[in-house]
Amino acid sequence: MKPLLLFLCLCFASSYAQEELSDNTEIIDSLYKEDQFYFGLTYNLIGKIPSGLSQSGFSGGFHFGYTKDMAINKRRNKAIGIGLGLSINSFNQNLQILEDNKGDNTFTIINKDEISFTKNKFSTYMVEMPIEYRWRTSTATEYKFWRIYTGFKLGYVLINSSKYEGAPNDIKLNNIDAINDLQYGLTLAAGYNTWNFYLYYALNPIFNDKAKIDGNVIDANAIKIGLMFYIL
Repeated sequence: MKPLLLFLCLCFASSYAQEELSDNTEIIDSLYKEDQFYFGLTYNLIGKIPSGLSQSGFSGGFHFGYTKDMAINKRRNKAIGIGLGLSINSFNQNLQILEDNKGDNTFTIINKDEISFTKNKFSTYMVEMPIEYRWRTSTATEYKFWRIYTGFKLGYVLINSSKYEGAPNDIKLNNIDAINDLQYGLTLAAGYNTWNFYLYYALNPIFNDKAKIDGNVIDANAIKIGLMFYIL
């Protein structure tokens, strides 16, 4: 009888110890993923500007989306990210976009000394696909880490518009044919934990060959500088 009681006591103790260990042991996911959601805020600049064009006020961008994070090494600190997101951008400047009687767009530089205006901007609403090579110092249990993500972003303009408020009349246009539907460029995001510097440099112009000033094609491109935030 005593050996049986001893055996039952050992079984109970073993079962209790295993339950306590299970409750207090953190399960480590060896196949963890990082930075699947992103959102960013940027200040938008115009590069390769034609003579006379200048920016004024704040030109901003808001970007958010989801990225599929796919590790390419055993430690999982290197990965390829492919995502899908939305981007809203505005550019405040003195390039006035008009529409003639045929429905074609014309472009002129506003002389601030001769024409008074309070607002002149064009905006784009885009769906984007970022493709990134990702390096980071993360582990399965470390949520604060350094990262450098570099890559390529392909964008398609769903909606665009321009708005002018000033003399002699306010002008608002939608779906401007002279804005490139397809826009793409190089990206870089680098930082620690929450705060990450972000840069986008467009490889093609904002406008297509229809956009001209005095017969010269406007070859201006978009440059976006700001902060990017990542969430699991």
